[in-house]
Amino acid sequence: MKFLNRMLLTGALLFNSCLGTFSIEDGWNNDLRTRFLNNETVIMEVNIRSFNAKDLDGDGFIQEDIGEERGTFLNAIERLDELKNLGVNTLHVLPITPTGKLKALGTAGSLYAAASFDSLNEDMVDKTSDLTSEDQFKKFIEEAHKRGIRIIVDVPACASYDLYLQRPDLFVTSPSGEPVVPADWTDVRLLSVGTEDKLDSNVYNLYKDFVKYVLSLGVDGIRADVAHCKTSVFWKNLIEYSREKDPEFLWLAESSDSWTEGISDYGVFTSYNKLLESGFDGYYGSFFKVKDWKNSKEMYKDITFSLNEVKKFPDKKSVIGSFTTHDEVSPIILKGPEFSDMIIWLSATLPVNSYFVDGFQTGDDYAYKMGNKLAPSSNTDDDMYFTHRGKIDIFNLSRKPMGKYDGLKNSFLLGNDVKKSVLPILNEGVFTPLKTNHNEVFAYMFSNNIKKVITIGNLDFENPKKTVVKVPKFNPKRQNVLPIKITSMPDVKNGKVMLNLMPGETVVLIIHELL
Repeated sequence: MKFLNRMLLTGALLFNSCLGTFSIEDGWNNDLRTRFLNNETVIMEVNIRSFNAKDLDGDGFIQEDIGEERGTFLNAIERLDELKNLGVNTLHVLPITPTGKLKALGTAGSLYAAASFDSLNEDMVDKTSDLTSEDQFKKFIEEAHKRGIRIIVDVPACASYDLYLQRPDLFVTSPSGEPVVPADWTDVRLLSVGTEDKLDSNVYNLYKDFVKYVLSLGVDGIRADVAHCKTSVFWKNLIEYSREKDPEFLWLAESSDSWTEGISDYGVFTSYNKLLESGFDGYYGSFFKVKDWKNSKEMYKDITFSLNEVKKFPDKKSVIGSFTTHDEVSPIILKGPEFSDMIIWLSATLPVNSYFVDGFQTGDDYAYKMGNKLAPSSNTDDDMYFTHRGKIDIFNLSRKPMGKYDGLKNSFLLGNDVKKSVLPILNEGVFTPLKTNHNEVFAYMFSNNIKKVITIGNLDFENPKKTVVKVPKFNPKRQNVLPIKITSMPDVKNGKVMLNLMPGETVVLIIHELL
């Protein structure tokens, strides 16, 4: 009993030490790049069109003619305290550019089908306000900054058919003279970027004006959609331009070591390492493979590669924990709330920037009652509520993301707080896989001279595992075991941690040297 009380008391002291206040002086000094490179950001991906929408009839979509309210820059402010209180300190705002209405998908058009790059999407603007569109977005950014929340905006990789009709000179065309449809994205057309030796100045200037525009609005960084479809010199020039204006301006590349082909035979492909060399601060890695990990060896391989890769560059780089993004099916659908919980604790105990999608914190399955059914009205030439199963909607004016697993919020908050406390150990330590008695059970450690952070998890989401983990240089007489996240107390002796893992359960322990 004394041993148990000692562990719980130490855990409470550690947890309380994680909590603190964030004070902001008058004005805002962007520090996003520094925080990102130190793995300090907890990023929440949000869609302004749905972020704080009011869906009264529960069909999943917004009909303003019956009094429902779309998400806007102004009503988004209402949710900032909620995210701050959950430990979120950075928002990745999905594209704010106007969307195309021709050859479109969904009743509002995909956020990634940009109709222009020099104005804001009027779907996100409160028409009842006297503030201009730009002033409404600035107000949102100012209120986020007051709460210590930084803003990353998304720049789409392609553009809409509408923009092609206006500016065909910006686009790649096939031998038959038609604009190229990249991959299977039927609602967008491929922009021309030129080659490494010669930029397409028209498209480059389009993006340069976008960077200048968002800088003037107070944005702290850019996430480059499908960054590998542009040349490294294209990005190098843009990044250098932005850094002249703001040295702390962050550049995050949507790119992965798992992606090796271009989005079109007519386009370019630039590998993730070339993108990092061009000036990007970070990339996605391959953590989205989490859904496919069948055993610990697969997991260790992917994690080791991603963590080692960012150390190869002369300039500091980092990676996001891309376990779940808007391109991935909800963890709730894949393997239930235990999977979401596992993602929280992987994010909390790896030296990565934590990354989540709005709705993850409550276990949203992103099901929309009227999804892929005929809509009563449409703002595009598509009369269907087009959606992707299990993914946050980016094609319509849709409901606020919200699931039914409120208990995940507690784990989400605790994970983010623990991450603050153990981050120095994660950043300074080495990823060390530990031996277990089951292939489906993973265990890894980061350590310094005083503490060891150990994460243990069951990749089998159907069966429990009676687990033994070997911990090197562990002496219970000289070291204290502190349970951070656990459902039942482990048995600790002879350099081993023994515990019963439930299906999909994740456990976090800290071993502390007794002074």
